[in-house]
Amino acid sequence: MDVLDLARLQFAVTTNLHFVFVALTLGLVPMVAVMQTRHTFTGRGSDERLTRFWGQIYLINYALGIVTGLVLEFQFGMAWSGLSHFAGDVFGAPLAIETMTAFFLESTFLGLWIFGWHILPKKVHLALIWLVALTAYVSAFWILAANSYLQNPVGSRMVDGRLVLDDFGLLITNPHLLTALPHVTGAAFMTASWLVIGVSAHHLRRGDHVGFFTSCLRRGVLVAAGGGLLTFVSGHLAPAHVEATQPDKLEGPMEPFLNAMLLIGDVLTALTLLVLLPMLFRNRLARARRLLPVLIALAPLPVAASALGWIVREMGRQPWLVYEHLTVTDGLSPNVSAPVIATSLVVFTLLLGSLAVTNVVLILRAAARGPDDVLLGSRPVDPPAPAPAPISGENV
Repeated sequence: MDVLDLARLQFAVTTNLHFVFVALTLGLVPMVAVMQTRHTFTGRGSDERLTRFWGQIYLINYALGIVTGLVLEFQFGMAWSGLSHFAGDVFGAPLAIETMTAFFLESTFLGLWIFGWHILPKKVHLALIWLVALTAYVSAFWILAANSYLQNPVGSRMVDGRLVLDDFGLLITNPHLLTALPHVTGAAFMTASWLVIGVSAHHLRRGDHVGFFTSCLRRGVLVAAGGGLLTFVSGHLAPAHVEATQPDKLEGPMEPFLNAMLLIGDVLTALTLLVLLPMLFRNRLARARRLLPVLIALAPLPVAASALGWIVREMGRQPWLVYEHLTVTDGLSPNVSAPVIATSLVVFTLLLGSLAVTNVVLILRAAARGPDDVLLGSRPVDPPAPAPAPISGENV
């Protein structure tokens, strides 16, 4: 492999890991926020247990998104300086806003939420998780705005051999952005909701915490129904914009990936709407012993669909880095060497792969332990009272 292929493979590994775990984060955080909202205004302990259990799983996954996001930022500057030189005045603006949002605002609000249990007023603490959710989706908007510009470079003009921003309004109303954002949102809801469904089905099959996980299963199916519909509608609107701007993307080698993604999405959506949703009536789904193993087996499929969708979006515009303006070859940094890229590829793959496996293992362990063994939001244990001082012989 030459230096270009190595650099592309390095970025592909990192961005796919980043995307699939961020999708789970985006889907879980509004679910956790809704759970905490119910607890804040009803005071029910069951809603607090739901918030803490799924909030802890959300936090485990959040860390990997931050790590892979940082690696991507460095790769832009080190391996793809041609992109920064040619289109950095346009592409860099939404990317910088996304970085500020994700690594400063979102992380700050999340830190306050983590350590604010039983310290901050309940409504202030609730506001923090909603701010985390809001900044997460603001961050997603800006990263998709940057990516959509690479797909369809609107709102810019060429000046002295470089692209400069000409119309900010066109940048943030790019048709590729307006279809990608609801599609990614729907995919995130499906990824998170099917995790909830799979974990709930596992515990219900074992007969653990039946009431708790019956409630979780209901919530998961409802979110999966909404996410599936959003993904279906936005996914079937997108081809019109793609055919107008990138007519070759939906043909050739990308077609198998596209069909596989559509098959997973359509089957899961149909199953949710036609089978699972009606079976919520009188909790028949929670008692469907033969169906529960099927739900467990299907839970990882939205992750696979998300990865396939991202492959189609990114590889489908090859050989262009900025479509019809800058090729991938011209975007590569001129001074990088194959040995350096190969070494960093091996290091990043091993490191991020190990972190991804650790992340999955920790999520599965936290999910398997159930709601009775959750550290997030646990009340501090009062220190034991000091033992009484011994009575001296003089005082007897």
